[in-house]
Amino acid sequence: MIAQELAHDCKAQMDSALPLPTPDMDGDALFRLGMMYSTGQGGAPMDRVSAHMIFNLAAMKGSIEARAYRKELSAEMDREDLAEAQRAARRWIDQGAVSLAA
Repeated sequence: MIAQELAHDCKAQMDSALPLPTPDMDGDALFRLGMMYSTGQGGAPMDRVSAHMIFNLAAMKGSIEARAYRKELSAEMDREDLAEAQRAARRWIDQGAVSLAA
């Protein structure tokens, strides 16, 4: 399972060995996590949808770099994958897995 697939499954998140977003991560930490998914390093599979989702979360927490990488990644993705990445980001926020409060 990849990060965006785990966005709806709290138990699977806890059981996962994948690096996943957490409520205590700031924009910079989320940006680094997004880089892991965009390059397939650090124990994360290469996955553009998950990378975009995480860059989106990082951008919402103030990461300027994440905004730039999200825009670049968007140009390489099809419409359906972009929509899935946005839905997944909303699921992470809705279930409290990522806090946007400052």
